[in-house]
Amino acid sequence: MISFTVMAITFGVVFLAELPDKTALAGLMLGTRYRASYVFAGVAAAFAVHVALAIAAGSVLTLLPHRLVQAVVGVLFLAGALVLLLRKHDDDGGNIKAPEDQSFWKVSGAGFMLILVAEFGDLTQIMTANLAARYDNPISVGLGAVLALWAVAGIGILGGKTLMKYVPLKLITKVAAGLMLALAGFSLYEAITG
Repeated sequence: MISFTVMAITFGVVFLAELPDKTALAGLMLGTRYRASYVFAGVAAAFAVHVALAIAAGSVLTLLPHRLVQAVVGVLFLAGALVLLLRKHDDDGGNIKAPEDQSFWKVSGAGFMLILVAEFGDLTQIMTANLAARYDNPISVGLGAVLALWAVAGIGILGGKTLMKYVPLKLITKVAAGLMLALAGFSLYEAITG
C-alpha cells in the first residue's frame, strides 16, 4: 500500500540532501552542452537504478566502509575536474566544442553512466536504504526518493540551459571544475581522517 506521508517525508529528506550535491552540478554541466530531454532521460534512468538498489539493499549500504566510499568519490571528483580543465577549446571565443554526435543514445548514455558511477554509495542512496528499512514500505520510499532525485536533476539541467544565456560556457566549466576539485579535496580528506 502506498503511503503519501512516507512518500512526502522521503521526498523532502532526499530532495534537501541532494540539492547541494554533485547531481545538480553534473546536470548543470550536461544541460549546457546537450539537449535537456536527452540528458534527463539518462539521468532519470540512472537514478531509478540507484533507488532500486537502495531499496533492495535496505540498510546493507550503510555497512560499506566509509573511508573506501569517500576515497572512490574523491578520485571520481578529481578525474571529473581534470577532464573539464584539460578539455580543448576552439578558436572562436574560447567556448568548448560540443560533440558533433548528439544522438539520444549517446547523450542519455553519457548522463546515465555519469550519474550511475558518481552517485553510487552517495548519501542519498544510503538515506534511501535507511528509510526503506525504517518504514518497511519500499514502494512509497522508492517513489519519494526517485521523484526527489528527478526534481533535483531537472533543476540542474534547466539551470544549465538558463545559465548559458548569461554566462560563457568557458567560465561555467572553470567554476564547475573548481567546485569538483573542492569536493574531491573534501572527500579525500574524509577518507584519510575517517
